[in-house]
Amino acid sequence: MAISLVKGQKIDLTKGNAGLSKVIVGLGWDPAEVKGGFFGMKKAANVDCDASALLLDEKGKLSGERNLVCFYNKQSGDGSVVHTGDNITGEGDGDDEQIIVQLDKVPAHIHKILCVVNIYECESRRQDFGMIKSAFIRIVNPVNNQELIRFNLTDNYSGKTALVVGELYRNSGEWKFSAIGEGTHAPHVDILARQYQ
Repeated sequence: MAISLVKGQKIDLTKGNAGLSKVIVGLGWDPAEVKGGFFGMKKAANVDCDASALLLDEKGKLSGERNLVCFYNKQSGDGSVVHTGDNITGEGDGDDEQIIVQLDKVPAHIHKILCVVNIYECESRRQDFGMIKSAFIRIVNPVNNQELIRFNLTDNYSGKTALVVGELYRNSGEWKFSAIGEGTHAPHVDILARQYQ
């Protein structure tokens, strides 16, 4: 059974899971309902959320554009982190986007893999994270499809255009996960990435 985390909580990932060398980072969300429509509620406009991974060094810096894995750069330069593709609506159950991390192939100089979500063209569409609900990040063992960790984002993110959801990080030779869940203002992942350069 998955361990459910709260904001700010950190947990061992590999220490208690011997042999875990690869994980799927699943991110999901649904469009929020808004007032209006025949029954007093209607579905919000489609919000195109984009999940990305920033591979950061020991100083928390993004060194090189191939260390930003996102919808237009689906694989890190070393091949250890892969984005499986873009979901433009958030419709349906389960993960909306997935990032696969081959933990044992992440280069030694990479200390953190920061998982973030942006809203595509948020400024021109006048959209923010108040227009989505049921957002989550989960870590899955792909060998048996077991969900190891789940972090449901329950804060009010109205007005925010980017979410720093969580991070995988090295600690004493093991990988851990930190539930962050911080909203910020960055209309595009490239702008968010600049904060780490």
